[in-house]
Amino acid sequence: MKVAVTGSSGLIGSALLPALRGDGHEVVTLVRRPPRDPSEIRWDPAAGTLDAAALAGVDGVVNLAGAGIGDHRWTTAYKQTLRSSRIDGTRLLAEALAGLDPRPRVLLSGSAIGWYGTNAGSAGAALDETAPPGTGFLAELARDWENATTAAQEAGIRVVRVRTGIVLSGRGGTLQRLLPIFRRGAGGRLGSGRQWLSWISLADTVDALCFLLEADGVRGPVNLVAPTPVTNAEFTSALARTLQRPAFAQVPRFALRLALGEFADEGPLASQRLAPATLVDAGFRFNHSDLATALADAVHRDA
Repeated sequence: MKVAVTGSSGLIGSALLPALRGDGHEVVTLVRRPPRDPSEIRWDPAAGTLDAAALAGVDGVVNLAGAGIGDHRWTTAYKQTLRSSRIDGTRLLAEALAGLDPRPRVLLSGSAIGWYGTNAGSAGAALDETAPPGTGFLAELARDWENATTAAQEAGIRVVRVRTGIVLSGRGGTLQRLLPIFRRGAGGRLGSGRQWLSWISLADTVDALCFLLEADGVRGPVNLVAPTPVTNAEFTSALARTLQRPAFAQVPRFALRLALGEFADEGPLASQRLAPATLVDAGFRFNHSDLATALADAVHRDA
C-alpha cells in the first residue's frame, strides 16, 4: 500500500514509519514545514491548507496529529490548542480525502480512551467499544475529534477511530516521565491507587495500526489497549519491581490537583477499564498481554 501519515514525528508515528516500510509499504508524511524530499507533503491545519493533489494514489492514511495532552497545564489557551490541533487537522484531512478520485481505502484516525470519561468500567467488567460516551473535557474532545472524520466516512472510505490508551515506552509519554522518579526510589501510587489504567505497549500499538490498515472488515471505534488493564497501585508495584526500586510514596489527590490543575482528574486520577474487543474479535494477537513483560521491554529495550 501507499500510506500517508500525519503526526509522524511523535512517539507512535516515529515507531510506525519504519514498521510500515519494513512491511513493504510506501510511506509519505504530512509535515507543517517546507518538504525536504518527495515523500513529504506540506499541510497547515491551522490555516486550513493541504495540497490534496499530492495525496493522489494513496491507499491508506494514518492520522496521528495532535498536541500532547499532558505536555502543559490546561489553561484556556492550551485546551484550545488541544482541540484545534486534533479537530481542525482531522476535518481538513477527511474533506481532502473525500474529494480524491480514486479515494483511499482506509483512514485510521486517532482518538483516545478519554472518550469514555473518567470513571469508565470501574464498577464492573471492562468496557468494550459499545459503551456509551462519558463526560468531561477529554470526552468532549474525543467525540468532536472522531466526528471530524465524517466527510471521509460519508464518501465511502473505511474509517477506523483508534481510541488509544496509555502507550508504554521509555522514549516518551507517561512512562518516560515516571522513570526518573521511580529510578530514584521516589515512586508511588497516585491518589487511592484504585483507579484503573488501560495500557498498551508501543510495539502492540504499532502492530495494531499495521493490522488495522489491512483489516477490511473493521471500521468504527477500536480500543487500542491491552486485554489486561490494571489499577494504578498494581502498575506502581510492577514498575518498581522492573526497576528493582522501592515505591512506597503516595501522592494525595490534592497535591496532584495543585500541581496539574484540571488535568489531574482527567489524567492520572481518571479510572478507565477498557477491553480491546474489536481487535480480539478481528484476530489480532498481542505481543504484550502481561504488564511486567511490557514494562521490561519498554525500560530495557525501548529506552
